Amino acid sequence: MILTLTINPSVDRNVLVDRLVFEDRAYILSRSDSAGGRGINASRVLHSFGAKSLAVVTSGGANDEKFQKLLAKSGFPVKVVAVKNEIRTNFTITDRQGLAIKLNEAGFPLTADELARVEKTVRSGLDSATWLMLCGSIPPNVSPDFYTKLIRMARDRKVKTLLDTDGDALLHGVEAAPSVVTPNQQEAERLLNRALITRAHFLEAATRIKAMGPENVLLSLGSRGVVAVNDRQVFEVLPPRIDAVSPLGAGDALAAAFVWASTKKKDFADAVRWAVAAGTASAKLPGLEFANLDQTKEIYKSVEVRIVQ
Repeated sequence: MILTLTINPSVDRNVLVDRLVFEDRAYILSRSDSAGGRGINASRVLHSFGAKSLAVVTSGGANDEKFQKLLAKSGFPVKVVAVKNEIRTNFTITDRQGLAIKLNEAGFPLTADELARVEKTVRSGLDSATWLMLCGSIPPNVSPDFYTKLIRMARDRKVKTLLDTDGDALLHGVEAAPSVVTPNQQEAERLLNRALITRAHFLEAATRIKAMGPENVLLSLGSRGVVAVNDRQVFEVLPPRIDAVSPLGAGDALAAAFVWASTKKKDFADAVRWAVAAGTASAKLPGLEFANLDQTKEIYKSVEVRIVQ
């Protein structure tokens, strides 16, 4: 079983417009609400791939009932930790050309008791898990080493960990030596405090992040694929060219597919290949939709793995 944690979930308001143009009007073509959060998205992908997962989420406030109703439609098991404050509402606007604007609330504070209940729920889930995926931002008042504690807890129980976050939570988390981290380009730039522009920059950045503590690194570069580093080699994993409709959620699909492939005993390079295929296949879909296993398989055939060193 793959355990996912979304400590800072949201009700996502998704709007599709005809075009996004600065200082001009756009017309809404469709709109919808969904249960949002990186861990929830990961569980959604895992479920569509036929993997068993349990999503641990927080929920509370005026959004609680709506969020749980939306989450119930997903089809995978969920464990909800009740909190007092309202969970976030995030806004995503995309157009038919693939442009996107994402506006996220930071989230609302959790009490020490609520955090303790999240930790207890994760600890209980680890008893039957092979992987723990720690996904997304943490609420404003939560210590940046919260994920660090959970990574160490999982390691003590011989459960592998994937860390997919940003900012101080990523900085502290990599030092706890998670099994894999999956920063995108912007997250890596913030982590390393430098701009990443060239291929040489990307290769160096992935290697530097690996030296900070994680066992493996997947540096996600969108249409340029992934630079992946393990203890033995550095890889470039390159997707085929596609007509991207919406890149939103591609990173969540990438992380989930890597873990799925790892549970299928794929070697590291092949697991990254599956990850890139899932992210690329999802980018071909409108809004915040995720590719299923058959759609991912089609892209997988065209993903190229190059050994750099």
